[in-house]
Amino acid sequence: MAAIRASSLALVASTSYSSSSASVFTRFRSTPVWAFSISVAPLCSRRVKRMAHSIARATLGLTEANQIDPPKISFAAKEIDLVEWKGDILAVAVTEKDMAKDDNSKFQNPLLQKLDSQLGGLLSEASVEEDFNGKSGQSTFLRLPGLGTKRVGLLGLGSVASPAASYRSLGEAVAAAAKSAQASNVAIALASSEGLSPDLKLLSASAITSGTVLGTYEDGRFKSESKKPTLKSVDIIGLGAGPEIEKKLKQAEFISSAVIFGKNLVNAPANVLTPAVLAEEARRIASMYSDVLTATILNEAQCRELKMGSYLGVAAASANPPQFIHLCYKPLGGSVKTKLGLVGKGLTFDSGGYNIKTGPGCSIELMKFDMGGSAAVLGAAKALGQIKPAGVEVHFVVAACENMISGTGMRPGDVVTASNGKTIEVNNTDAEGRLTLADALVYTCNQGVEKIIDLATLTGACIVALGPSIAGVFTPSDELAKEVVEASETAGEKLWRMPLEESYWESMKSGVADMVNTGGRQGGAITAALFLKQFVDEKVQWMHIDMAGPVWNDKKKAATGFAIPTLVEWVLKQSS
Repeated sequence: MAAIRASSLALVASTSYSSSSASVFTRFRSTPVWAFSISVAPLCSRRVKRMAHSIARATLGLTEANQIDPPKISFAAKEIDLVEWKGDILAVAVTEKDMAKDDNSKFQNPLLQKLDSQLGGLLSEASVEEDFNGKSGQSTFLRLPGLGTKRVGLLGLGSVASPAASYRSLGEAVAAAAKSAQASNVAIALASSEGLSPDLKLLSASAITSGTVLGTYEDGRFKSESKKPTLKSVDIIGLGAGPEIEKKLKQAEFISSAVIFGKNLVNAPANVLTPAVLAEEARRIASMYSDVLTATILNEAQCRELKMGSYLGVAAASANPPQFIHLCYKPLGGSVKTKLGLVGKGLTFDSGGYNIKTGPGCSIELMKFDMGGSAAVLGAAKALGQIKPAGVEVHFVVAACENMISGTGMRPGDVVTASNGKTIEVNNTDAEGRLTLADALVYTCNQGVEKIIDLATLTGACIVALGPSIAGVFTPSDELAKEVVEASETAGEKLWRMPLEESYWESMKSGVADMVNTGGRQGGAITAALFLKQFVDEKVQWMHIDMAGPVWNDKKKAATGFAIPTLVEWVLKQSS
């Protein structure tokens, strides 16, 4: 990724090694809720020396992930009287408006009033003493020994301006409370759910489920000791019951599992997650959902036959051979109404090449996250393989490789030729992601898709423009922009549309080739998007998402799984 300041990374699963004279296999075991497994198959190469080196890289440092049994959480939507629920933690989510009290310091909200009465006024008393007023992030819990419910708590929602994000945060807060109290079962209710529309109830329940699953997740695979989560069951009360909401909760579980899968990929160190391992993980997804997914993995020789000179130029310096990944989703029955393409940048490590990343803020130690786009694409494939939407065909494409330094590597000033025949003067080897995406976009257009979204940790310039939590969106299509932004709002993720200023293309012209691969510091995210546009068929609606900021959480020092919920929501809406 081109000179980017970022955050940190991690994984969840188990690893075991078995070896022979021919190969080394690495496997991360998993169960359906947190499904993640990786195996390292023999690394193909025409040269025995490179093959041996590749195997050594895959086991570098004798790193082996801890054996972790992923937690299983069951979710149920219920319509019962709150005060009758029995269990470890009863959590009630409140807005600032819900916390209004009468002249006697008693709650005006009917549900809180009833619950407080059951507790002898302890809840209102505690809220006053702890200055709890329902602001986002606030919480207060009472321990109630001897009663059917061990703990009762209030969790603040603030003003709930963004329902999906607020309710997902609520789920995360409940998961944190359960972890702290070592609770095995919890119930979650909203103080004011009567006024919500049926659609908003479904959205709220889905977001709470996602937040709880993601809040329970903790990546301890590469730590000498790891804690086991205790949470087993969650009841969501007052948001409806029956088949429709149960289906929505199950879908939220699928998407959350895919987000964790994506986090695991991004968190994995580069000595474990090589291009071959990423390709094998794609094969595993296809085999798990073989009724709707197929996998095609192209090796270096096959990519050469397709004239992918731009992609292969980036991969040339690495001892780990490139792996071009193509998963295809086809619905179980019925006609295909639309064909979509999702393309993810797959740099499993980015040294910068001969323009090596140096100096403060270069974030070379975090460049395992430079395959965040591929994690989003493969995560979406996993979720869609479980959900199985009708009427839509989806192509998931990743040009996986490493950007390293060696005598065979690409040099500044070299000219490479992409698979559509366009030539590129490489004036910066650290602007490598766009070179791999160029051939990936050409390939995807050739699959006959009507719409493409590419995702990449592409530029530090986008982080400068939008900060660490908002992704930049570039597209000439107003229709596609509207679709994806609406999907992101439903998913609770932040996107901001940026301009595709065509006049900036002047800075991308070369004296010896069709274009250079960088256009200077000013407007760097825009010129990167303009570069990608050169490799998209004019008949295809296309969007580029620069996710360099939100792929990583600096505070948690871990991956976020960003964009997976948005991509799944977009595909589902295209299906419907």
